[in-house]
Amino acid sequence: MSEYKPVIGISMGDPSSIGPEVTIKAVAMDSVGDICKPIVVGDARVLQKAIELSGLDLRINKIREASDAKFERGVVDVFDMDNVDFAQHRMGEVSALSGNAAFQNVVKVIELAMNQEVDATVTGPINKESINMAGHKFSGHTEIYAKYTNTKKYAMLLAEENLRVIHVSTHVSLRQACDLVRKDRILETIELMDEVCRRIGIEKPRIGVAGLNPHSSDGGLFGDEEEKEIIPAIQEAKANGFDVDGPIPSDTLFPKAIGGLYDGCVVMYHDQGHIPFKVVGFNWDKQTQRMKSVRGVNITLGLPIIRTSVDHGTAMEIAGKNIASPDAMVLAIEYAVKLNKT
Repeated sequence: MSEYKPVIGISMGDPSSIGPEVTIKAVAMDSVGDICKPIVVGDARVLQKAIELSGLDLRINKIREASDAKFERGVVDVFDMDNVDFAQHRMGEVSALSGNAAFQNVVKVIELAMNQEVDATVTGPINKESINMAGHKFSGHTEIYAKYTNTKKYAMLLAEENLRVIHVSTHVSLRQACDLVRKDRILETIELMDEVCRRIGIEKPRIGVAGLNPHSSDGGLFGDEEEKEIIPAIQEAKANGFDVDGPIPSDTLFPKAIGGLYDGCVVMYHDQGHIPFKVVGFNWDKQTQRMKSVRGVNITLGLPIIRTSVDHGTAMEIAGKNIASPDAMVLAIEYAVKLNKT
């Protein structure tokens, strides 16, 4: 009996971005076809253009039901949204047209997962400005998924090799982020990190929790959030049986985590986690003046469905140039498959 392959719904991202290109390049790989059955959600004509751009020998099978997919090598099954006006479409351009199409693609892939027509979802990059220009007032994928799955408690996880980072808050101002450092939310985020580590095969996760202030406040010299909110959360997590350490200054936490001391890091706000994560996974090549590698996966925890994503942006400046790397998309698909098995 052949091994079961989950059906993975992939929204292609912003049609004016590198999203269609990295999606096509990823699903064309034998390594992806070996582990799953991909269905791409997006405009078939945009994806055909991406195939021609990439020079790949692929054929599109347009479908309107997941059950119509062929799942054959050399064939890309596309749930054709037919939502891009080619007379107005421009590669590399931020626009309401592309923002609306990207938003519709995400909502559709969520619908497919909620209806159990796909086993997991993967999302290509979207442009927040484009989506908001189209009248969809969301700050990112995470918030769209929360809305359309009716999820109240959720968190963003970044993963790349030994480094796994989860955020207490994400797409809010830095001032708001400080106000959101609260004991209950920190404890909830620790629990989500422990859960996902166990789901990917780490039996006894060790979790490091970052402080908010420089030097984790140095005993109250630089703020009191550690004393009032973070330390009580850590103490309660330990009492509940979690292996937690902290609060740890960020400049100490991340070198240790990258070295393998911690299986997961809990950080207090967006950039506290994203900057060190992208220093590890993103590498700029000075000689070629382009990214040499763009690795890293974004996972939304707490949802009733599986959602993973590339952790890079739309890269409008290189859209349509056939130089975008599919590495992060492949990793996102691999994580979606891995999470589906648990």
